[in-house]
Amino acid sequence: MARILLTGGAGYIGSHTYLALREAGHEVTIIDDFSNSDPEVIARLARIAGGDVDLHVGSILDRAFLAHVFAERRIDGVVHFAARKAVGESVALPLDYFETNIWGLTLLMQEMRAAGVWRIVFSSTATVYGDPETFPIPETAPLSHASPYAFTKLTCERILEQAAAADPWVTGVLRYFNPVGAHPSGLIGEDPRGIPGNLMPYIAKVALGELPRLTVHGADYDTPDGTCWRDYIHVMDLARAHVLSMGQLLEGKSHVLNVGTGRPVSVLEMHRAYSDVVGRELPHAIGPRRPGDVPRLYADPARARAELGFEAQYDLEEMCRTSWAWVQAQAAGWRFNC
Repeated sequence: MARILLTGGAGYIGSHTYLALREAGHEVTIIDDFSNSDPEVIARLARIAGGDVDLHVGSILDRAFLAHVFAERRIDGVVHFAARKAVGESVALPLDYFETNIWGLTLLMQEMRAAGVWRIVFSSTATVYGDPETFPIPETAPLSHASPYAFTKLTCERILEQAAAADPWVTGVLRYFNPVGAHPSGLIGEDPRGIPGNLMPYIAKVALGELPRLTVHGADYDTPDGTCWRDYIHVMDLARAHVLSMGQLLEGKSHVLNVGTGRPVSVLEMHRAYSDVVGRELPHAIGPRRPGDVPRLYADPARARAELGFEAQYDLEEMCRTSWAWVQAQAAGWRFNC
C-alpha cells in the first residue's frame, strides 16, 4: 500500500495506530525518543504484529536525524504524534511545549518538503474549541485556547494551513476528544506516570487499589446526573480513524475532522460502567467543582462519517473492559508508562 512514518509511534495512541496501519497493509516506520514511552512497547508491537518493527530512535527536534530517516526510507506519508500533551504541565512549562510541539512540527515539515513528502496526518485536540457554546461541537465552532498546550495545537493547525497555501501539502487534522481503552491483546495500553489527570486511568488505579477513591469534581452541573459530560472514544477506533485519514490523503483529499462518538458519557456513568466490569462498586465521593471544567464537551462526528466513512465501533462497556484487562495484566507482571 504505502510506507508511513509514525512519529511518537511508541506512545499510547501511536502504538495502537501502528497496529491499525499494519493491519491495513501499510509498511510503517516508527521514530521515537522514548521521552514519554518505553522501548518495551516496540517488543510488544512486534509480538502482536508478528514481525520486526522498523524503528529509528531519535527526536523530532534533531533535524539531522530526521534528514537521515527520510534518506534511508521512501516515505509516502507521515502520521505525527510526537508532542507534549499534558495541559497542566504546559502551564508550568510553556516554553518546552512551544519547542517540542510547534518547532518540532516545523522541523518535521521542513525535512518532509526536502524529501518531497507532502502528506501529513496531524494529531490535534478538542481543546482548540476552548469553552464551546454549541453541542454537539462541529468543526466550524469558534477556535480558542485556554492553555499553552491548546495554543500549540491551534498554532500547529495554522502552520499546516499556511504551508498548504505555498506548497502542495495534503493534510489531515484530527481533533481528538477523550481516547480510552486498550488493545484487545492486553499487551499495550495507557499507564500514565503518577496520578492520572484523565478519568478512566484514575478509575483504573482505584480499581487496582493504588488510589483510595474517585473524587467526582462537582455533581451540580446542568446535566442529567449533575456531573460533567465528555465524549470518550476507544483508542482502537481512534487508530482506525488515522488509517482512514491517511487513505484520503493518498487520494489527495485534505480535511479537518472531529474524532469522537458524539455520545456523551457522564462521570458517574463512567464510574458505574467501570464498576460493572470490575464486578464491585468502586469507592467514590462527591467533591467541589474543579476550576476550568466545562459541563459538556462532545463531538459532532458527522463530517468524519461523511468524509472518511468513520463510525466508532466500541461501546462504553468495551472501553472499560479492555482498559481493565490491560491494567490487570500490568499489575500481574512488568509495567511501563506510555
